[in-house]
Amino acid sequence: MSHPLILDHFLPYRLSITSNLVSGAVADTYKALFGLTIPEWRLIALIAEREGITQQEIGALSRMDKVTVSRAAIALADRGLIERRPNPADKRSQLLALSEAGRHLYAAVTPKALEMEHALFGRFSDAELETFIAMLRRIDAAVLDSGPPSDGGGAI
Repeated sequence: MSHPLILDHFLPYRLSITSNLVSGAVADTYKALFGLTIPEWRLIALIAEREGITQQEIGALSRMDKVTVSRAAIALADRGLIERRPNPADKRSQLLALSEAGRHLYAAVTPKALEMEHALFGRFSDAELETFIAMLRRIDAAVLDSGPPSDGGGAI
């Protein structure tokens, strides 16, 4: 074999390791400060951006599976952070909106999220970050163009 696989240089592996490190740091902070899991925070943020969004839309935007979205929505509704409203366009689904408590929580979490982002990425220039985000979007597109998405099991 002329080009052996060296796992630490295998880009899918490196991307997974980095993603796990960043997600772990963020998850620990959200849990400790706000009692939120990453999926719960993603739902709150997406609902704040798109008031009146369905769980299916959240799954498509976040790439989270239906079960993860459903569990997070149930947990947030049980805590009084989101409200479910009838969806006039589709009687089988509901529109999710932040409750007043959910809006207050979002307002509290957002500055901390931005602070964590700056702590992690503040050592990079704006140009580097723009290039990095563009590359991530190109990777997303390449994966989506390559065929049906996997279950996200993370085996690399």
